[in-house]
Amino acid sequence: MQIMDFLSKKAIVTDIKSTKKEDVIKELVDVLIESGDIEKRSRNKLIESLMSREALGSTAIGQGIAIPHAKSDCVGKLVAAFGLSSKGVDFDSLDGEPAYIFFLLVAPLDSAGPHLKALARISRLLKDKYFRDTLRASEDDKAVVRIITQEDEKRV
Repeated sequence: MQIMDFLSKKAIVTDIKSTKKEDVIKELVDVLIESGDIEKRSRNKLIESLMSREALGSTAIGQGIAIPHAKSDCVGKLVAAFGLSSKGVDFDSLDGEPAYIFFLLVAPLDSAGPHLKALARISRLLKDKYFRDTLRASEDDKAVVRIITQEDEKRV
């Protein structure tokens, strides 16, 4: 499984404006709506699912990374949005550091396999400091797609 299999090129934002956890999640859900991956009428329900997951424990895994995720009947297949924050956001990270790189994942209710594979894939790629730094320096969505695609191809 490669990241670009479930991350739409239209669901990438390189200048997250939000400064709070819930607002970042809302902003990324809105990107999924704009990309056509999620219907607008599902917005509040999906935000609620994502915030319920956050209440169980932060999805910020440290090193400036957060992977908010949830399962929902709002989607028929695994979808993702990607975001970058230049200022960083307090996401209750395990290491106490702000998050700059965000992968928001939404999976169908009955899809444990793809959901876990996607989380593992993203986590594995983001362990690479050079990859993280290159992503953080991205100027636009095309650069993000290029960087992720190159990394995906290196680690098949």
